[in-house]
Amino acid sequence: MRRTGAPSKQPRGIARVFCALLLVVTGGAAASGTASATPDRSTGAAPAAGFDRLVPAPASVRAGGKPYRIGPKTLIRVDRSREGRRIGEQLASVLRPSTGYKLPVTTRPGRGGIELRLGSAGGAAKQARGGAEEKGAAAESYRLRSSPGGVTITAPRHAGLFRGVQTLRQLLPERVEADSRQAGPWTVPGGTVTDAPRFAYRGAMLDVSRHFFTVEQVKRYIDQMALYKINKLHLHLSDDQGWRIAIDSWPRLATYGGSTEVGGGAGGYYTKDDYREIVAYAAERYLEVVPEIDMPGHTNAALASYAELNCDGVAPPLYTGIEVGFSSLCVDKEITYDFVDDVVRELAELTPGRYLHIGGDEAHSTPHEDYVAFMDRAQEIVGRYGKTVVGWHQITGARPVEGAVAQYWGTTGTEQEVADAASNGTRMILSPANRAYLDMKYDENTPLGLSWAGYVEAQQSYDWDPGSYLQGVAEDKILGVEAPMWSETLETNDNIEFMAFPRLPGIAELGWSPAATHDWADYRQRIATHGPRWDALGIDYYRSPQIPWAD
Repeated sequence: MRRTGAPSKQPRGIARVFCALLLVVTGGAAASGTASATPDRSTGAAPAAGFDRLVPAPASVRAGGKPYRIGPKTLIRVDRSREGRRIGEQLASVLRPSTGYKLPVTTRPGRGGIELRLGSAGGAAKQARGGAEEKGAAAESYRLRSSPGGVTITAPRHAGLFRGVQTLRQLLPERVEADSRQAGPWTVPGGTVTDAPRFAYRGAMLDVSRHFFTVEQVKRYIDQMALYKINKLHLHLSDDQGWRIAIDSWPRLATYGGSTEVGGGAGGYYTKDDYREIVAYAAERYLEVVPEIDMPGHTNAALASYAELNCDGVAPPLYTGIEVGFSSLCVDKEITYDFVDDVVRELAELTPGRYLHIGGDEAHSTPHEDYVAFMDRAQEIVGRYGKTVVGWHQITGARPVEGAVAQYWGTTGTEQEVADAASNGTRMILSPANRAYLDMKYDENTPLGLSWAGYVEAQQSYDWDPGSYLQGVAEDKILGVEAPMWSETLETNDNIEFMAFPRLPGIAELGWSPAATHDWADYRQRIATHGPRWDALGIDYYRSPQIPWAD
């Protein structure tokens, strides 16, 4: 079922968005005088001009002192590592066109300019909880200090420097995004931001199965995710309508199973080199790719490609509709597990990240006993290749293995088997469909998307607390949040952007910012200032009437 997209602007090229990836879009002029001292942001006090537009909201802001002005003699100082230089060069490539300054990147020590420095970020890391994944969150902590002598971003790891640079960008005027020289001044308000994420896992999912998106299209969305400190890209690589990743041991999965999409288009698939390119591109933006092969349901593309995967040995036709729940791998056949083993092994070899998603939702054509038996074997296979299992929350109705992660997409937060699984150690990623699904219509007049979970306007998407959403599940069982984008009605980057913005930044803030900063009235004012910068970046977005957009 295809829908006509909303009127769209001409999108900017990937190159410009690549340049902007390090820097979070937000609007407004930077402070240009002495800012009054401001209490810690987490207390709820309003920060000074410039700091009051940051998204996600930082853990702590102390504003005060005169600003730093970027000028023709400004240097960007980095460490001697390849990562440090890359972050510095990308920052410079964003600032050079609009400022007209050379902004050389140097490893020479000195004072002044913009310095990206590895070191202690003060109390920022205390924001992250204990555990292996949370140690990664602590690595994303940073401290940004601005004064007339310069701007220094300090972080324990390069990931933290990257996140801190996002904040630096937000403290500059939106015209810094321009491709041509603009009028200054280019000031960063005086003060200190001390910051770290609330949750370790902050994801966005892109469904490339219902409609196929090219490598360049995926890269553009990666850039937009990175702008808001998202650190996981969940790729939904297989479904009834298309198989999107080359598997050498089962080549027809891609060449035949990937040959169509919803509505009967040409479809497509990623070669292994294509997938590696996506993984590398994401990694340079400190995003980890989480690949998903949905099973045992949502498998018509695979069943159509190989007759032997069907219980009756007869391959069904390719499918281009949007109904769900009608397909199933044959649980009783041993070749099914040879297939799963081959697919997981080849995908694990391509994926450096820790997670591998096996779907498990809407397996309506698989009897419960068969579903449990299948999940037992599929989870064992994932573990055999060194990956952590992720499944949609229906996996909690089976027997989640130790360390497994369940992704919740329900709408009530009251499922007892989910709470029981959490009590037994299964961690949760929250993606409630009536809050976090970016493909849900904003209202009845939205020209894209579906509405089976209801209409999801900006406030509905933002105004909930992941720490208390699941009944009977403590916050320490919540790994994080994710905003899925299903693509039954989406075919272009403009379609994606129209549905993602302004909701994606709100979900990103729920994952990053302290619970004490969560306030819709405040957030709607902050996100309103981002519109002009989205315009500058060529990001199509929905002008929600709930948000007082800046002109």
